[in-house]
Parts: sequence; structure tokens; C-alpha cells
Amino acid sequence: MSLLEPLPRLDPDLSPLERIAIERIRVTERGFAVRVRAEGPRPVTIAQVQIDGAFWVFSQEPPGALARAETAWVRVDFPWVAGETHRLRLITGTGVTVEGKVEVTGRSPTPSWPLLARYTLLGIGVGLFPVALGMVFFPVVRLLNRRGLEFVLALTIGLLGYLWVDMTLTGLGYAARASAIFRGGALIWIPMALTIAALAAVSGSSRKEVAATRIAVLIALGIGLHNFGEGLVIGASLANNEIALGTFLILGFALHNVSEGIGVVSPLARERDPWALLGGLALLAGLPAAPGIWMGAFFLAPHWAAIFFGVGGGAVVQVVFEIDRFLNSRVREEGGSRFSPASVAGYAAGAAIMYATALLVAA
Repeated sequence: MSLLEPLPRLDPDLSPLERIAIERIRVTERGFAVRVRAEGPRPVTIAQVQIDGAFWVFSQEPPGALARAETAWVRVDFPWVAGETHRLRLITGTGVTVEGKVEVTGRSPTPSWPLLARYTLLGIGVGLFPVALGMVFFPVVRLLNRRGLEFVLALTIGLLGYLWVDMTLTGLGYAARASAIFRGGALIWIPMALTIAALAAVSGSSRKEVAATRIAVLIALGIGLHNFGEGLVIGASLANNEIALGTFLILGFALHNVSEGIGVVSPLARERDPWALLGGLALLAGLPAAPGIWMGAFFLAPHWAAIFFGVGGGAVVQVVFEIDRFLNSRVREEGGSRFSPASVAGYAAGAAIMYATALLVAA
């Protein structure tokens, strides 16, 4: 009998504990609104809410128990103090608790046309303008000799390699904050792999020769996805009233994007008349920062942010492959060595530039 029942001591009447996660906390004029998600197989009932150790009356939309993966908004009228830290604790019907914290209390932004306009201008200042400023160096790039162009293309690979590391680490951070129901790192690795496969399929079905214009568009697309992610981070900091952090992020990302603008135009150095294309490339690479700020400030959920960073990271990987093919074809045409001192120096310089400008963000 024991062979047929390897776990005879388990009580079939025992129920798993309730599990719930806090996805977002908004500060309203009257108090707090907390978005929660049920994680376990057992329905969850929110029985009590504490703020700073005291119990408060709350309402729930929709009311009642939450089944697995269901979400609800828990609203509490509370006289919060601007600039102070407030700690929230939700207690389920079985006594399971989950905690959240508002570091710097201030009313969360709500969508309005004037605020959208301000965030759009901020996105242009963080993304589009610095990328366009970097692209101003295009005439200088066109004057480079073979070794100089090889260095700039390798520098672009170094820039994008750093961006891939940055996007992956940021995405993993969001995945760790997301509900356990989404399986953590799977939120970033699966979208990344699918994006690489999809872009590889598209590239494989295109012309065999490596077109400089296509490479420039892919670079702008990868950088645009990264700038959308930067907008998410900036918007989230503004939504949490972390003004000092938001200021450092804005300055650091803007400095980042100047060097990225040089990378966008580097494949076009030997093209005859690429001028009409430059405006579109600047928009593709820089403008996504604005909708990123909107989403980060108003609608951001950790699992969606992680998925986006996975997609962006996959796009950057495929762009690096394409640039490497492009650089390799140019080197072979001119009889050079693939890993020449110019290429190695470019890889190192690209990563070093991005790391140096990232120190402003870390500050």
C-alpha cells in the first residue's frame, strides 16, 4: 500500500495559503488606491487594511473574493502628508499579509491634455533632441577613412551591447517586482527569444546583400525601443514623486542619446543621398521616449514593463547581428582584418561611453 501511496501523510483537506501581490499604488486627493492581484489557487478575500500600523476602512472594486490572476483596486480614504513615507499592509481573510510603501507621498499624476503636452515635450527633450544632436556629426562621419568608419561601426556595436545589458537588467528588475503568477524571468527571456526569432525570419526573407539603409533603420528601431524603456523609468519616477531621481534620469538619458545618434547614422557614411532619411531615423530613434513617459506615469504595471524590455532587448540583439554582418562585409570588400585594432577599440569605446554616461543616472 505504501508503494501505491508515496505521500500518505498529506491531508487532502489542507488548503494552500492565500497569496496576493501589490502591483501599483496611486496617491489620490482623498487617500490611496492599491491595485492587487491574486496569485494562488485559492480565492483571496481582503479583510483588513493597515496604514502606518493603524486599521482603516476601505472599499474594493470589484468587491468580493479574487480568483487566481484576478485584480482589484483597494481604495482607502487617508489624510496623507506630502513628502512623508507611508506604509500600507493588506490582510487577507486567513491572516496572510502583503506590504507596500509610498516613499515620497504626493498626488499621483492623472491624464490630462496639459500634462500630456508637458510629458511630450519632456520626451522630445530626453529622446528626440539628443538623438538629432548626435546625428549632426554625420558630415564628420562621412569624412572618415576606412579605418575610421570601421571604428565608428564597431563603436555602434559597443553602444548597443551596453544597451542590451541595461535593458536586460532593468527588465529583470521589473520581473522580480511583478506577481509571481507570471514566473519572474520568463517575462523577459521568452519575449526576447521570440523577438530575435521574428526579426531573424524577416531578415532572412529579405535580400541577401546587407543594405546600409536597412541597417540604419534597424539601429534606429532598437534605440527607439530602448528610449521607450527610458521613458517608462522616467515616468515611473515622476509618478512616485521622486523628482530628484527623475532629474538625474533625464540628464543621464539625454547624454546617452547624443552618442546613440552617432550610431544611427554610422552605416550611411558611404551612401550618396541619405539626407531625406535622417529626419525619419531621428523620429524613430528618439520620439518613443514620449509615449514611454506617458505609460510609466499613468499605466505602468511591472509585468508589462518586463515584457517590453524583453522585446526591446531581443530587437537590440538582432540589430547587433545585422551590424556585425554589415561591418564584416565592408571589411572583406576592402581586404581588412575582422578584428583589427580599430574594431576592438570601437567596441571598447562604445561600451565605455555608455557606462560613463550611465554614471549620471546612477547618481
